[in-house]
Amino acid sequence: MADKPYDPLRLCVYATIAALAWILGPIAVVGFALLGFFGYLRARRQGLTRSKCVLRDTRLVLTYLGVLALAGVVGVGWQVYGWLP
Repeated sequence: MADKPYDPLRLCVYATIAALAWILGPIAVVGFALLGFFGYLRARRQGLTRSKCVLRDTRLVLTYLGVLALAGVVGVGWQVYGWLP
């Protein structure tokens, strides 16, 4: 039986996420960061301590995603209310 050709599905997913981030801006950053944060929080509560993420330790991943969500909130405030110069 012949091997199936490689399907670069992840690249399509990454491109879709990048397009949504480009179109929706910081709102997408907040959404994806919170989605990831709560996903990792749930996994950590179920016992996951090491991730396939580059950061490895789920505490670091949670911190990263939390900071990213906060940055997205600041970005939304900047766009909507002009918080930053």
